[in-house]
Amino acid sequence: MINFADRIVSIMSDTHNKDTFILDGFRSYDEGITKEYFYGYCHRAYAVFDHKYQLRNKTGLDFYSLAHEYYIQLSSHDFRQLEDRPKDMKLSTWMMGGFRFVVLDALKAYNKELENLTTESDVVLEYVRSTDHEEDMLFQIAEAVASHYHDRKMQEIAHMILYAGFKQKEVAKQLGMTPAAINQRYKKMMDEVVTPFVIEHYSAGLHFSAGGSISPEKVCMEMASPCMDFGYSSIHTDTSIQKPLFGKIMHNQRVTPEYITTLADNEIFVFGSNLQGIHAGGAARTARINFGAVMGNGVGMQGQSYAIPTMQGGVETIKPYVDEFIKYAKQHRNLHFLVTPIGCGIAGFEPEDIAPLFESAKDIENIALPESFWAVLSE
Repeated sequence: MINFADRIVSIMSDTHNKDTFILDGFRSYDEGITKEYFYGYCHRAYAVFDHKYQLRNKTGLDFYSLAHEYYIQLSSHDFRQLEDRPKDMKLSTWMMGGFRFVVLDALKAYNKELENLTTESDVVLEYVRSTDHEEDMLFQIAEAVASHYHDRKMQEIAHMILYAGFKQKEVAKQLGMTPAAINQRYKKMMDEVVTPFVIEHYSAGLHFSAGGSISPEKVCMEMASPCMDFGYSSIHTDTSIQKPLFGKIMHNQRVTPEYITTLADNEIFVFGSNLQGIHAGGAARTARINFGAVMGNGVGMQGQSYAIPTMQGGVETIKPYVDEFIKYAKQHRNLHFLVTPIGCGIAGFEPEDIAPLFESAKDIENIALPESFWAVLSE
């Protein structure tokens, strides 16, 4: 009698059976198979196209951004594109060919958006994001735009792009507008408000070249807090109060259970999602079946669950959503949020990648984190 291990060896030794086995793993959202083969094949393809197009140096063309885009395309059609490949075509070859089209489409979008951005605006934001006060400065800039225009759409665009970090195409989808309309308003606010505002209030860190364009320059002295400069109250920190140590007692009280099948009335299941809201596998499926997650809704509260998108790019694209979640948790102290290992399943990240995003959650008593995240944060 052939045991299971021998059967797997037999399957994997035959190319056709191996490809069928892998495709079945994709469809069942098997995390191990997805990580090893989906990301494995994509890594091989990315290495080739990165050498040709220098992808990693272009915004939005990093490996995870492209791999996640490809995965969403495939999963939204139940991986039918892979099953319908020519009979004599290996799955790995077919997938790498499909990945090429994702790369080419992304390159077209990148080049088109690059043409529409002004040099001064790009450099201004580059400077802001290079400072130690990025979050405060971006918030002040977004508020300046909001107070300048009596247009709710313009205010929403400013906060979503400048402060929350959304991409223009994501804003267009969420606001029900065309990407071209978003880009037109974005350019308008950059030219009329953002660039003049930064030059006026943060000019110590900017200088003009001989040609008249702005170029970034690191500020030698630490800038004063924008909260103080513009009359906004800042958070007072009493250094005489010692921060709690994350020892065994506190640690155990705020660790998310490994398996969650039921929730108390005030508990919220926090899971990793995708922007399209396709809750098909892993914790997302659990959230949809048991805790009220809604298909088509990839962000925020829904039922007794909270979705944090993790499949739209690299770690830097996840941070705005984690920040928004932490802000939400602070505003709803009556709820207890159980954060699952978001991004560490089908999305392909490791705890070392995601856990640092929750650094500020360590002191928030109504947020529980996975054991694997605590291990990283406690180092």
